[in-house]
Amino acid sequence: MLFDTHVHLNVKQFENDREEVMKRAKDAGVEYMVIVGFDNETIPLAIHIAEENPNIYAAVGWHPVDAIDCTDEDLRRIEALASHPKVVAIGEMGLDYHWDKSPKDIQIEVFRKQIRLAKKVKLPIIIHNREATSDILDILEDEHAEEVGGIMHCYNDTVDYVERCLHMNFFISLGGPVTFKNAKEPKEVAKEVPLNRLLIETDCPFLAPHPNRGKRNEPAYVQLVAEKIAELKGISFEEVSQTTTENALQFFKINR
Repeated sequence: MLFDTHVHLNVKQFENDREEVMKRAKDAGVEYMVIVGFDNETIPLAIHIAEENPNIYAAVGWHPVDAIDCTDEDLRRIEALASHPKVVAIGEMGLDYHWDKSPKDIQIEVFRKQIRLAKKVKLPIIIHNREATSDILDILEDEHAEEVGGIMHCYNDTVDYVERCLHMNFFISLGGPVTFKNAKEPKEVAKEVPLNRLLIETDCPFLAPHPNRGKRNEPAYVQLVAEKIAELKGISFEEVSQTTTENALQFFKINR
């Protein structure tokens, strides 16, 4: 049994074969997924897919790249959706200093507002981080995000920051990059983070794991992530899949 904690089946890359992709995931042992909505186009579809499938859930938030487009009305809509029975987290949110569409100060403002929103509705948060680790951790600590906890989605930094994340009641989630031959840091993180604080994901359609790197990613490939973590930790695939699934079920407060 596998739990893909971060998928984007609600994007155009899956509009022609979404059902087939979901069937392949089921055949690969993926029992649970969280579909992450990140703007006004993807949030409604995330909710819809979750409503139609018993073991699929949704997260709703606003992506930092598009922070400049986020209005107070958008945040009120996200807050209203937080009470939906299939919504299990707020996000993805965070900072992205790689792309320059949204100025840093606006990203930070929208990030802080979403953390406060999550605390208000008492849901955990999912963090998007690109080239902004120090600022993200400072903001999370300043806003006391440990009160709700969260996920460092597709963690892409060194082990040096891991302890601060764990101290704030955050889980470390690993995806396709842990399988890349030249990716040393995700492998070190996989070895160092206790299994009971790890989650797995695909972030599909992005970041497909080896040997599918460069192709469209899909939830069935989360099995490759679990296999690589098992190899790196020197434990069985079954232990990784079972423990990360239990971690996710508890984190998202999902009753079987």
